[in-house]
Amino acid sequence: MPLSRRTILRLSAGASALPLATKAFAAQSSSTLAVSAVSGNPVLARRLADYALGLRYEDLDAATVERVKVHLIDALGCGIGALEEKAVRICRDIVLPVPGPSTIIGTNHRTTPDFAAFANGAAIRFLDFNDTYVGKFAIHPSDNIAPCLAVAEAERATAHELITAIALAYEVNCRLTDAMDISTRGWDPPVFGLPAVALAAGRLMKLTPEQLTHAIGLAINDHIPLALTRTGDLSEWKGIAVAEAGRNAVFATRLARAGLTGPAPIFEGKSGVFDQVSGAATVDVGSFGGRDKPFRIHQCSLKAYPAVIYTQTAIVAALEVAREAGSLERITAIDIATTKRGFQRTGSEPEKWDPKTRETADHSLAYITARAMFDGDITNASFAEEKFRDPAVLAFMRKIKVAEDPALNGRKGGAVPTRVTATLSDGQRIAREVDHAPGFAARPMNRSEVEHKFRGNVGERWPKARTDANLQALWAIDQTNDLASLMGSFAVS
Repeated sequence: MPLSRRTILRLSAGASALPLATKAFAAQSSSTLAVSAVSGNPVLARRLADYALGLRYEDLDAATVERVKVHLIDALGCGIGALEEKAVRICRDIVLPVPGPSTIIGTNHRTTPDFAAFANGAAIRFLDFNDTYVGKFAIHPSDNIAPCLAVAEAERATAHELITAIALAYEVNCRLTDAMDISTRGWDPPVFGLPAVALAAGRLMKLTPEQLTHAIGLAINDHIPLALTRTGDLSEWKGIAVAEAGRNAVFATRLARAGLTGPAPIFEGKSGVFDQVSGAATVDVGSFGGRDKPFRIHQCSLKAYPAVIYTQTAIVAALEVAREAGSLERITAIDIATTKRGFQRTGSEPEKWDPKTRETADHSLAYITARAMFDGDITNASFAEEKFRDPAVLAFMRKIKVAEDPALNGRKGGAVPTRVTATLSDGQRIAREVDHAPGFAARPMNRSEVEHKFRGNVGERWPKARTDANLQALWAIDQTNDLASLMGSFAVS
């Protein structure tokens, strides 16, 4: 028999984090919330909804607001840098004819918030240059910035509301990634962007707790992506999949606001997330960031190079090895030691030694190491077809072996360790091991470095004075009264 609303509210008031069962939950109607008949506490979706609606801008300290600005600037720079990529143009062209209130980055056009989340998310993510967080697997939490911007503009939200929504999306995405390793079951990282975006969008839309709980269920249930996206010869979808998740989550949240109910309990129910996707998990919502509690955004890293996270430290190590070797002709063999996940994603498949697409190349530890040693850097130009099909580089890659070193697994503080060892023709061995690349949480970029990366991505699309003005406006975004005008300033001829 369904619990009364009074009982539900009484139980909700005393909710705390508990291990989450996967059965024996009370029934849920369209107007009440599912509550555990075992624990007497609201299910995870409701606890997340309560957290989202309870978070206030005043709960963010100055350092957290600064980090939101840093990651926003970085994400927008990555998005502007990718505007001319074919896949990004396709996504933009599809949504351009549909009018709405949300700006399509790089243009003076607006579309619906879910379509803007899609087009802008595709741009931000495509170069694999936006930020990262390493929990039980790696994610790009700034993927959630595009939906936050689109919904905030559509809802005429304040800058403070936008900043809070971004911090919220980061917190939820990172914390769920800490709790559940979905990659071992063959699912793609955008899974946890679905509830993160639904919560941030729902907060901006000012949903009720019940509506927001339904939004989480609607966002997750029919939109679980396969990890096939990141195996074998990679396609352009690698850089678009998370944009699709953002679009789905925004649309689901709009449906929930209109009164549509969603499957529940989405995490704990029979055939729910715990059963089908992640396995049993404990999510301590009470430990999430807030007043006097640190936010996970401080543990997120920016990338110094446009390549998958597991190669960032390899690039640093490879450049040092190449400098000491003096001439690459002296190198007869290279052994790269990486983590279990690094090996799985970047060194376990034959396609990574013979990349035929940009997406495969930027997920190939062998190629990226070789190209860095040849050119002394990794840039967006490193993934032009003539670069990854260069016979000299392909021949050099045959000297490279990649293997997991169990000793590198489990290092803390966002470390992504890699060791590069070169054997020279005279038998000498040169080895470098790096845990943290520039921009990692342990080696954070300062404002000047963030601006340098932004300017590099923007290039000559704007005159210098306009780039300066846009950066100044973004650093002061917490003081703006017109998000729509700010978004319009990023148009590119």
